[in-house]
Amino acid sequence: MPETPARDGVLTGRKIAVLTESDFYEPEIAYYQRRFAEEGARVDFLTRLWGNASITFTGHEYRAPLTVSRSLEDLDDLRLREYSALIVPSGMVADRLRYTEDIERLAPATDLLRRAFSRSGVVKGIICHGMWLASSIPYVVRGRKVVCHSNLIGDVRNMGANYVDQDVVVDGDLVTARTGDHCHLFARTIIDELVLRGA
Repeated sequence: MPETPARDGVLTGRKIAVLTESDFYEPEIAYYQRRFAEEGARVDFLTRLWGNASITFTGHEYRAPLTVSRSLEDLDDLRLREYSALIVPSGMVADRLRYTEDIERLAPATDLLRRAFSRSGVVKGIICHGMWLASSIPYVVRGRKVVCHSNLIGDVRNMGANYVDQDVVVDGDLVTARTGDHCHLFARTIIDELVLRGA
């Protein structure tokens, strides 16, 4: 999917990171690509590149290709500060990104999410099955209000989060949404939160 040129908008000059892997939900990813750009934000798709210059992933429904060339492993704390929001999308993305070769260490994507949670200036957006990525770091959502796909309600309750039966839930710097089909409400809420924060 080609990048859409940004125009001046409420998020001009801001950067939003979207974690990516195979079996992504195409309508959701395409929506983020265009909706945030409409508001002037730059959208960066990040993944674990495994030593490659880029990887082309395919979507779940239509096998649509998405080539990603930005490494989430290269995102140190200094570069993380450049992002106003970090999004964990729906589909199988989180499940694939939570793989780690060393069971004693967090997967790189999970560690990135952990570091993002330590920065209140970064809005964390987790939608649908994206909460899987936080399963190894349950303390980041413990006691917080969240929504997720209905298949994960038991998971988030076991993580100590407070499940709320709404399409989109905001708890401070955390925005969660029910399914990939709610991506329009999710994106709108993230935009509103960034505007409110002046981020």
